[in-house]
Amino acid sequence: MWPPWAKNPSGKSRAAATSSSPLALSHSSSFSFKDVQTLISDEDADAAPGSPVISRNASVFHRVRAASAALRTWRSICSPGPDPGPNRIVLYFTSLRVVRKTFEDCRAVRSILRGFRVAVDERDLSMDSSFLRELSSLLGHRQPPALPRVFIAGRYIGGADEIRQLHEAGELRRLVEGAPPAGATCDRCGGASFVLCWGCSGSHKRYSEKGGFRSCAACNENGLVRCPDCSFPAV
Repeated sequence: MWPPWAKNPSGKSRAAATSSSPLALSHSSSFSFKDVQTLISDEDADAAPGSPVISRNASVFHRVRAASAALRTWRSICSPGPDPGPNRIVLYFTSLRVVRKTFEDCRAVRSILRGFRVAVDERDLSMDSSFLRELSSLLGHRQPPALPRVFIAGRYIGGADEIRQLHEAGELRRLVEGAPPAGATCDRCGGASFVLCWGCSGSHKRYSEKGGFRSCAACNENGLVRCPDCSFPAV
């Protein structure tokens, strides 16, 4: 049986939760385009010499359907998500104090991860709404997911309760081993990971003589862009 700290809030084991996420599938699956070629070659081998034309047409149709299904599977397991990298740690959280428990949980998890002196890709949903869409897509949630959420090496680890339990059991230290060390506080953004857009000066509006004022395409809805000096590469 799974120990209590390895279970997610819904009662399923953490291993089961990770195996169903796009991130876990992208690592555990060994599917490749060779499988498409194998499907086609197997169909050719099964066709008997001198078979009627109508039978061969059916075989070709079957091969096309099989190849299309394989390609759809390949695209699904390669869905975008946090770049796993070598033990890369990604934290989705919010810095807003609207909901006290959520804010305290996010602050606690950030403090635990920072205590290991390792680099953490902190994605503040209050700074950029694209992080919310990204997280909802990864977890398959239609409703806004509870925060915080942690991924390590592309694998979903859990929320505040799971991180606390892993930390108390000493397992979290093992999971973050090998992660790059944390750097000094960035001089450009002061550790916020975002700076004002240099194209619109943070207004999120640009003016042109032909079209008047239009939304700036270089920044997010807050007129911010990720800091070029310290932010992890976008995925």
